[in-house]
Amino acid sequence: MGVMNRFMNFIGLQDEEEVVEREVLDEPVESPPLDHRKNIKGNNVVSIHSQKNVKVVLVEPRSYDEAQEIADHLRSFRSVVVNLQRVRNDQALRIIDFLSGTVYALSGGISKVGGNIFLCTPDTVEIQGSISEILLDEQDYNRMR
Repeated sequence: MGVMNRFMNFIGLQDEEEVVEREVLDEPVESPPLDHRKNIKGNNVVSIHSQKNVKVVLVEPRSYDEAQEIADHLRSFRSVVVNLQRVRNDQALRIIDFLSGTVYALSGGISKVGGNIFLCTPDTVEIQGSISEILLDEQDYNRMR
């Protein structure tokens, strides 16, 4: 195998070709299912290509009844941006309470990204940083004008 092929294999752009030597056995032996998260040494390694179809769902619910659909997206490991500007404040509070419980049960995260806009993520997605500082800076800037 050439140096270029090894480099392409290392960064995950090319599948590694394996040479397999097989012995003829009397009985066929089932191989255990391959786990792409484990390497030969047994260390936990997550493949870069493990989440090829990462989706972010944008939802603008109009009633509390749509909260379960949002939870279903989270259960399917999709991040959801929830815009609660079209529901009454009491309905919005109930939706956020429901989604907070869902996110907690799934070990995910929930973060406010704007006025009545929330980002809900499953445990496979990590939220870093805070937008509240940016919003405060913008409010200070508007007061100074």
